[in-house]
Amino acid sequence: MAPRLQLEKAAWRWAETVRPEEVSQEHIETAYRIWLEPCIRGVCRRNCKGNPNCLVGIGEHIWLGEIDENSFHNIDDPNCERRKKNSFVGLTNLGATCYVNTFLQVWFLNLELRQALYLCPSTCSDYMLGDGIQEEKDYEPQTICEHLQYLFALLQNSNRRYIDPSGFVKALGLDTGQQQDAQEFSKLFMSLLEDTLSKQKNPDVRNIVQQQFCGEYAYVTVCNQCGRESKLLSKFYELELNIQGHKQLTDCISEFLKEEKLEGDNRYFCENCQSKQNATRKIRLLSLPCTLNLQLMRFVFDRQTGHKKKLNTYIGFSEILDMEPYVEHKGGSYVYELSAVLIHRGVSAYSGHYIAHVKDPQSGEWYKFNDEDIEKMEGKKLQLGIEEDLEPSKSQTRKPKCGKGTHCSRNAYMLVYRLQTQEKPNTTVQVPAFLQELVDRDNSKFEEWCIEMAEMRKQSVDKGKAKHEEVKELYQRLPAGAVKALCKECVVERCRILRLKNQLNEDYKTVNNLLKAAVKGDGFWVGKSSLRSWRQLALEQLDEQDGDAEQSNGKMNGSTLNKDESKEERKEEEELNFNEDILCPHGELCISENERRLVSKEAWSKLQQYFPKAPEFPSYKECCSQCKILEREGEENEALHKMIANEQKTSLPNLFQDKNRPCLSNWPEDTDVLYIVSQFFVEEWRKFVRKPTRCSPVSSVGNSALLCPHGGLMFTFASMTKEDSKLIALIWPSEWQMIQKLFVVDHVIKITRIEVGDVNPSETQYISEPKLCPECREGLLCQQQRDLREYTQATIYVHKVVDNKKVMKDSAPELNVSSSETEEDKEEAKPDGEKDPDFNQSNGGTKRQKISHQNYIAYQKQVIRRSMRHRKVRGEKALLVSANQTLKELKIQIMHAFSVAPFDQNLSIDGKILSDDCATLGTLGVIPESVILLKADEPIADYAAMDDVMQVCMPEEGFKGTGLLGH
Repeated sequence: MAPRLQLEKAAWRWAETVRPEEVSQEHIETAYRIWLEPCIRGVCRRNCKGNPNCLVGIGEHIWLGEIDENSFHNIDDPNCERRKKNSFVGLTNLGATCYVNTFLQVWFLNLELRQALYLCPSTCSDYMLGDGIQEEKDYEPQTICEHLQYLFALLQNSNRRYIDPSGFVKALGLDTGQQQDAQEFSKLFMSLLEDTLSKQKNPDVRNIVQQQFCGEYAYVTVCNQCGRESKLLSKFYELELNIQGHKQLTDCISEFLKEEKLEGDNRYFCENCQSKQNATRKIRLLSLPCTLNLQLMRFVFDRQTGHKKKLNTYIGFSEILDMEPYVEHKGGSYVYELSAVLIHRGVSAYSGHYIAHVKDPQSGEWYKFNDEDIEKMEGKKLQLGIEEDLEPSKSQTRKPKCGKGTHCSRNAYMLVYRLQTQEKPNTTVQVPAFLQELVDRDNSKFEEWCIEMAEMRKQSVDKGKAKHEEVKELYQRLPAGAVKALCKECVVERCRILRLKNQLNEDYKTVNNLLKAAVKGDGFWVGKSSLRSWRQLALEQLDEQDGDAEQSNGKMNGSTLNKDESKEERKEEEELNFNEDILCPHGELCISENERRLVSKEAWSKLQQYFPKAPEFPSYKECCSQCKILEREGEENEALHKMIANEQKTSLPNLFQDKNRPCLSNWPEDTDVLYIVSQFFVEEWRKFVRKPTRCSPVSSVGNSALLCPHGGLMFTFASMTKEDSKLIALIWPSEWQMIQKLFVVDHVIKITRIEVGDVNPSETQYISEPKLCPECREGLLCQQQRDLREYTQATIYVHKVVDNKKVMKDSAPELNVSSSETEEDKEEAKPDGEKDPDFNQSNGGTKRQKISHQNYIAYQKQVIRRSMRHRKVRGEKALLVSANQTLKELKIQIMHAFSVAPFDQNLSIDGKILSDDCATLGTLGVIPESVILLKADEPIADYAAMDDVMQVCMPEEGFKGTGLLGH
């Protein structure tokens, strides 16, 4: 048995035999042997805070034992960067260039292409000096062929685990941070390479692209009337196969060659008949290349959105493909074997990751090329593995079963087949001498770097070991003498804690059984909440006391409080001690019997062992007299509130029910005067009338909130019919008379209609009392606009569009309640009301002192927040943002809230697409309480099942401006 475990068991046995009140000097010496000697010998598990000689738990486990050398430095082993034996070299991902890396590895393992590129003349001769390479000058390839030569030489003979293709990528002018269409890159680069090599004199070099990748087919059109056959020959470097509605590769090939009928408006003009005739058209394969590239059209164009989408349809393909049934001329050798599978991992056409599974033509073994990492497959078999384990989606289908020699994939976008031959592939592709010198030089630099890193590691380890020995020596010098004079009170307390911890489970069962029995005679009141959690409270208290005997338990009863602990600190504690849940604010027994329970004397005695300082309330204890008085007064107040609410509700029935309310835009005919109060007053009054026992009565109308510091009105007639209508409530004259009787009216605000002229009485004017204050109105509008542009930590809402449905502004107006004002609204919201000739107001002609109206603006902010408060709907989440925050930062917040990557997010607000990641939310028109629509790119199983999203047509740049289009 371990020494520590023996001591613990000894401590338990000793504590069980000695009661706290029976502790003697002999017991104190026993406690020393059990509790303090382990500290000196270093066998206790943590530092004993009551023993100044305990050196355990202060870092000695780090320095006194054996230390791993790797903890002395943060330098990785340089040998981890070294190429493994019989393995391939990886390529660094420069950001989003994984699609380039996959094709480079596929082309590198095409031995014929590699050999031809090595034979291509190079300008490296200008770089040579004498018999070697200039040491002070780095080699810079000048052409695409030279870049490929150098890359292939490094991939073949480099000592590094991976190399950097940045020179090649830079020469093509590719954006390393933007993921491009891999299939388009393959086509463009092959075309560029063919054009570049066409200038070579050596036919083996000049024709290598055609020999390896070029085939020929014919578009054949047959007239149904005369039978005339028309052929149009065309070369191809890959076959583009539609996968929609298919499950097998052979089905895709059959559809590619399927006969098409030309009828109706699509009829064919026959030169023999000299008229448009019905005809049939199909493709005939005339010749096939040595390397057959089959492009699976997973990335298709959606006409509705103007974007590409990925089809995640499972396609089955075999390792052996017989193309003889599909070619026109039979009898040749058309059996192909699978040599590469290019994979796209991800659900979107604009994001994800590209990897390649490629077969080594020399050994026949399969390798997975994933940028810097190269993994060899076991047993010379293709294993697609986790490449098929995408995130689950609604359209996900079960993977079909695959037979021997066949595979199924929903991520493969290109299959490479090699023509089977009886001859073994050329295994002696030699690197030219000038390229080998460049590789040797790079290997020398790598070896120098490895030596330098190893030396730095060695120096760090030597320094760490020296420090280790120094610290060990310091530990040995530290005093660890015996201290046998223990405090008797501490020993007594320790005994009590150990005994209680040992018997806690048994006491818990005992108390539960006592609580089930009926209480006979007198008992004690205990809070129901305390009874539910008393075991956890006791355990936490005992653990805390056991860990630090000098520290108060703070939140638990049962130990003396620290003398320095103030009363204010105790009041700030959020958790209640045991049985304090039935304390009233005056420190007496609460009057609510629903919160407490009567327990027997036996149960209380058990509980008091763990909580000796808990409040004690015998069953005969009276409740708090002050609380009883307050309860009676509260009942009287509730009755009074009910009476007031009933009277006010009866006096103002229409205002309470919001019925038959007047409207400024449709002025009632039976009155020429309407009064105004704040909507805030009406809402607070309705709350009181509905729940008079929970709310206080409203005593004042509070119309001063609608006026500026000068006493002028802050709203124009036009604004009160539009955006400010939510801030005011219109009152009938009869209601106003009742309001004056029931409430204190600080300011009277009314609108009077006046008929102008005798000829045409329809011309009316509306006069407000008090009149509009143009200066303060303009200041309020400026402040509101400034708040919308300069907000911080404001709430906006992001609504995710789901279930293949559009969320349109007309069909879902609740999603646009917080949208920015229209031009018409902005026009009508201008100050002074000069745009409305019927709202005739004068400034009075007297000059007023310019004073601050911040108090009113502060109130306005509160009212605006209430009126613009947005009600969240399903699929919507609230985010805190600032006006100076960029759209990119918002997308990161959305990623954490919805688990949608930034590049899969399509954001819009009020039909406007948010696309500039560097723009701030303020400049994009995102204001507090705005609702942003999120459409996430999702995987789709078939073209017909594509998501119907908002129609946004944004032209794709593709490879525009790169070297791939320069030819």
